[in-house]
Amino acid sequence: MRSLFFLLLFLKISCAGSFSADIIPQGLDSKSLGIEILDQKQLSFSRIDDIKFSEISDLAYEGKTHSLFMVSDEGKLFEFNAVFTDKIVHLYPLKAGRLLKKQGKKFKKWRRDSEGMTLDGKGRLLISFEEKPRIGWFHKNSDHYGRLIKKYRLPKKLRNVKNFRSKNKGLEALAWHPRYGILTAAEFPLKKDNKKRQTIYALQGKEWHFRAEPEGKSAVSAIEVMDDGNILVIERSFTGYMNPFVVTLKKVYLDECTKGLCKTKVLAKMNSHQGWDIDNFEGLSRVGEHRYVMISDDNDNFFQKTLLIYFKVKKE
Repeated sequence: MRSLFFLLLFLKISCAGSFSADIIPQGLDSKSLGIEILDQKQLSFSRIDDIKFSEISDLAYEGKTHSLFMVSDEGKLFEFNAVFTDKIVHLYPLKAGRLLKKQGKKFKKWRRDSEGMTLDGKGRLLISFEEKPRIGWFHKNSDHYGRLIKKYRLPKKLRNVKNFRSKNKGLEALAWHPRYGILTAAEFPLKKDNKKRQTIYALQGKEWHFRAEPEGKSAVSAIEVMDDGNILVIERSFTGYMNPFVVTLKKVYLDECTKGLCKTKVLAKMNSHQGWDIDNFEGLSRVGEHRYVMISDDNDNFFQKTLLIYFKVKKE
């Protein structure tokens, strides 16, 4: 057993780069899905610019420069050159850095838990944090790479970590909408809210509510704005190693809300007990017309993987 472990360790250390992966169950009828998976990669990099590559929590893509940004929930920022056509034709690491305060100092360990990331309409890189809820604008292309430029004012109910289910269930997801501006979502509903009633918050005050998936502990792990202005959501359910691990991709219709709940549509439900070889998907970004990538957090665990899945949403 020890020899097998050391063999696996050697292979993991010696192999760096991106490799083909396959999360799709054998014999699956893809017509039943609202998405088409175009390409699948496992990312295996030990260190980039001497910074450990692990625990990726979100993505943001800048099409003009082909820059795919990845943020780790340990306060680390990575940038890849990435080209997407019908496949991922190029994916190469460019640089890495640590997220820093305005003065260039490091964040304290319990304040560097960066979970959400997006680019706004002006190309500014925005990152959200969980244990001390906040959203900031960070340098992405200068000598101050990864340094905080500005913090944004949150809605009152999101400012106090005591309003969340726990300090580790805060601002998990981030997106930018051309009409509503910065959008964010907590991993689980706030303490005062129904446990199955998820909410998307605009910093300007508007809210949208939708019903969480029926699986136990179904949590929002990522959001992204779609081509039609609606929201693509990743919900993740993990209730124990012996139970199904379920990742759901769903669409939330922002302008079709009645009786306090917005219409939703499940595009794909990936269940580990039904053959899906999934991992802890936490990041999501639009990379082209109807095309997106999602990424998994390996939790810095030898037995988990960083998976990058490229897919398109089928037309309704």
